[in-house]
Amino acid sequence: MAEYVVSGSPHLIEAVMGNTNFIKSSNVLGMASRHKVPFLLPVLAGMPIILCMGIMGLPELAFAHAAGYRVFFAAAYVAWSFPLTAFQRALWRRISPLAMTLVLLLTTYLFSVINNVGAQALALHWGQSQLFSWSRNLRGLDGCWLAMIAFCAIHAVVAYYFELQTAQDRLRDAEGLARDAELRALRYQLHPHFLYNTLNAISSLVLERRSDEAVRMIASLGELLRATLDSSNTHEVTLAEELATTELYLEIEKVRFGKRLLVDVRVGPDALGALVPSLLLQPLVENAIRHGIALRRVPGRLDLHITRDGDRLRLTLYNDGNPPENIIESRTSGVGLRNTRERLKKLYPEGHSIDLRLNEAGGCTIEMILPFRHMEPARIAA
Repeated sequence: MAEYVVSGSPHLIEAVMGNTNFIKSSNVLGMASRHKVPFLLPVLAGMPIILCMGIMGLPELAFAHAAGYRVFFAAAYVAWSFPLTAFQRALWRRISPLAMTLVLLLTTYLFSVINNVGAQALALHWGQSQLFSWSRNLRGLDGCWLAMIAFCAIHAVVAYYFELQTAQDRLRDAEGLARDAELRALRYQLHPHFLYNTLNAISSLVLERRSDEAVRMIASLGELLRATLDSSNTHEVTLAEELATTELYLEIEKVRFGKRLLVDVRVGPDALGALVPSLLLQPLVENAIRHGIALRRVPGRLDLHITRDGDRLRLTLYNDGNPPENIIESRTSGVGLRNTRERLKKLYPEGHSIDLRLNEAGGCTIEMILPFRHMEPARIAA
């Protein structure tokens, strides 16, 4: 296993929470989504009705000009489908579904009467009828009227399907926003916790008149905060970036503890490009130092070993400590560890594990297993 020395620019994490999107009422969104239905889609979806009309007219094919009448009614149906589509779309925002149904029934009935007028004109032209009868125009509308009613129903089904898809998309977006907000809240919970501990350490150095070391710690803290504020808006970073951020924190702690802090970081050569949650290691390292090494009077080790294991990434963090008689509770319920558990649960619901073990000498081992994923090519190019 190759030893890895952290270098290069650290990854920077968000300091300001993203904007919150507000969702309008479902009725307004649904009506708006219906108007996104392509105009020709219901027309094309209703074309099989022409086949049904032809099948219904098969018994009449033995009569003269029966085929001509079928062609006329089919052409009339196609012609009426365009104004019907526009009219039905116009009604969506104006009247209730029940009122729209009654209006469409009346409208399609009037269209059917017009079709009958055209059919009678053809009958007069072909010599099959001698007189024009208005009463006949109001009867025998089943064929063309039912066809247009079926078209309106198909149009409604297509529109409501789009509405359902839009609602599902918005629901997924809302769930994503909620998950993102939870992750952000967990991440920003770490900032005041870390900042408080660091400022407390600086104040201790000042009180001890270790001014040079205090200046170095302040400089390191400033660099870490600058890196934090300039970070990209993402919940995952490469392991190399996360290690660089962690190294900035370790520089601060090295100023405080000096030779009492012995750090050994070892990373497998094929693991540096793996994606991990940003600010994953710093709170765990902080816990290890605060609840372990800081309590010792002699130097203590902090070992971080990271390897790839097939489609998994294994991270093992070990630190020396005092016998765990009075620190078990603080180690297992600290802000950093609890926060890490919650973030991993949100990011990888079924694809992670985190295990903490204490030994008799006071040492603590945290082992995490995460899904192994590479950085996307677009991010690498950037």
